[in-house]
Amino acid sequence: MMDVYDHLEIRCPRLGGQVTFAYCRVEGGELPCMRIVACWQSCLPIAEYLRDRLAPDQLERFAEQKPKER
Repeated sequence: MMDVYDHLEIRCPRLGGQVTFAYCRVEGGELPCMRIVACWQSCLPIAEYLRDRLAPDQLERFAEQKPKER
């Protein structure tokens, strides 16, 4: 199913360039990028979007994500 927000673009603070929402949705593999809320909250109802699309166990794992070591 095509997501209605997939075409939207924003500057990614991690990559330093433009990325689509579609990329952010799948950047973490099964889970969205851990920064999706911080990056998209000013222009999308992102918390509602995640609650509607992630299973409860996915939402819990998403909330518990930690930044990767450098």
